[in-house]
Amino acid sequence: MPNVPMLRRPLAALAALAVLAVLGLAPASRAQPAPAAAPAADAATAPASGAAKAGPQEPFEISEAQRKAYAQGIAEARALLAQKKYDDAIAKLDQLARERPREPQARFLKAVALADHDKIDDAIAAYRGMTADFPEMPEPHNNLAVLYSRKGELSLARDELMIALQTAPDYGVARENLGDVYAALAAEQYDKAATLDKRNRSAPAKLKLVREATAVAQ
Repeated sequence: MPNVPMLRRPLAALAALAVLAVLGLAPASRAQPAPAAAPAADAATAPASGAAKAGPQEPFEISEAQRKAYAQGIAEARALLAQKKYDDAIAKLDQLARERPREPQARFLKAVALADHDKIDDAIAAYRGMTADFPEMPEPHNNLAVLYSRKGELSLARDELMIALQTAPDYGVARENLGDVYAALAAEQYDKAATLDKRNRSAPAKLKLVREATAVAQ
């Protein structure tokens, strides 16, 4: 069975985001390694451009002081994550999400924290909730692909990346991840072909080429 590809996840500073704005997508260089054999996940990326069209409604707008407090809370949660204090970070993010249910940043960062804490199923559930409440955001789909890839569920990873790219066709990280997933799916088929027909010479050669190509990125 071929190895699952390493998929990367871009990083962006959530603490610097305007709390009420859903800012433009800016895939950045990876600041930490993504999980092995997984697509590139957005560890702390901002939502895609455009105002949020979905998600819980809030009864009133908040003051500038409240916006700053929210941004400070996000910064504190990220600092806790950097120290691997996952439970404390998640508790902080839950509090922020309760206070500002329309804002995706706290929920997104919580999903990242769960994944980094190896609570993969919980992270998947968190990202799934975000795809329902914020369908205009491609990043949760990209990160779902990361987690499905970690579990070896490459078809599901492919499907999530396709959705991400339908939402944001210029999302370069998702495109590279999709290429990695397709390469892994191709490797699976070449491997099966070689196993089924021992006389097949082309399938093992293609499998070798795919594995060498994907190993370059890892």
